[in-house]
Amino acid sequence: MNPKHGQTNSGLLLPNRRSFLKQSSGALLGAAVAAPYILSSKPVFAANSETLKVGLIGCGGRGSGAAAQALNADSNVMLTAMGDAFDDRLQSSLKNLQTAAGAKVQVTPEKCFVGFDAYEKVLNSGVDVVILATPPGFRPMHLKAAIAAGKHVFCEKPMAVDAPGVRSVLESAAEAKKKNLSLVSGFCWRYNLGERAIMERIHDGQIGNITSLYNTYNTGPLWVHPRKPEWTDMYYQLRNWYYFTWLSGDHIMEQSVHSLDKMSWAMKDVHPVRCIAHGGRQVRTGQEYGHIFDHFEVVYEYPDGQRGFHFSRQQANTAMDNSDYIMGSKGIAKIKAFGALEIEGENKWRFSGERPDMYQVEHNELFASIRGGKPINNGDWMASSTLLALMGRMAAYTGQIITYDQALNSQEKLGPSEFTWDTPITVPPVAMPGVTPFI
Repeated sequence: MNPKHGQTNSGLLLPNRRSFLKQSSGALLGAAVAAPYILSSKPVFAANSETLKVGLIGCGGRGSGAAAQALNADSNVMLTAMGDAFDDRLQSSLKNLQTAAGAKVQVTPEKCFVGFDAYEKVLNSGVDVVILATPPGFRPMHLKAAIAAGKHVFCEKPMAVDAPGVRSVLESAAEAKKKNLSLVSGFCWRYNLGERAIMERIHDGQIGNITSLYNTYNTGPLWVHPRKPEWTDMYYQLRNWYYFTWLSGDHIMEQSVHSLDKMSWAMKDVHPVRCIAHGGRQVRTGQEYGHIFDHFEVVYEYPDGQRGFHFSRQQANTAMDNSDYIMGSKGIAKIKAFGALEIEGENKWRFSGERPDMYQVEHNELFASIRGGKPINNGDWMASSTLLALMGRMAAYTGQIITYDQALNSQEKLGPSEFTWDTPITVPPVAMPGVTPFI
């Protein structure tokens, strides 16, 4: 989930990107491009001879942006169903999409579904492709249902908020492969042409052997929706999903996971062995901020001894930075969000090519894969990158060294077992290193 800085969001919906990420326009952009990361399969839809029907599950800013990009990715695609926990979010999204995409939005009142079972109704409405853009706590359940229903999926990041969720996502990804279904993740930087170019050079050895990695995701504060007397615990937490780990996973998972995904990408998705972390709440301490932290510092250790250093915070009036540095024996690769991409050292290089909207490229490649019968499956690495963020959160919350295997096999399951507006949900205490246990 990606709340766009300065915008309000609520409920089972996915907000837009943060202050460092360009606003995804509702306007329709460019044409499809060729798709890498593809596995062979039988064609599913002949080229543009059949209409691809899209369903949107989670009608916040990010979900709405993804839907607009999906409609622009193919000349014969329509949005035919929408689902959200809150009707106001759905109706606002529908109005904006109708303005942006016109006749490509064919969502009748009968195909507008509201409530906790809205995702099931969208899946059963006759759609071919679904966009999963709810708060991350619902992602594993929705992904499992979508793959079981035989749908191609665009799945926003992160993919889960706890280890049982990550394991479920891995199972769903494996099932998608068996069914020849495309599963494209919302880790948008892997679809940015500049980042692809510099990563190709890193993987070709142009900075030599990687010795260490350093990344930051330092931003300002986000939105808050003050509680109203008539709101139940469930209603309030869904309107403020970002501040509760069972819904967001904390900001290291919901936002900073982008940086951890780039680190993992540079390392060819080799898993770190273990990590240690610091974190806490220095500024964002009020009850309205739930129980999540406002800063993290994590050190990851890789099998060959490399260290990955991650720093993130969400605090007002502080220096912002979203950068990645990959240090090697022959040079340094530098990635600035929407800035320069360059290599210093023996093989100097600076990216000067085109950089089309990476959010649009995600959908261009998804729909090209469906048309060509060559499914994309991002499942394994998107789950692994999610687990890196989970490791960092566990290490910061507990104050313990957490291994990759410990994190993957953790039995801690966040969130309630049933979902109704009256389900009581106790807010956990703020985690305290040395006191909060690893489960």
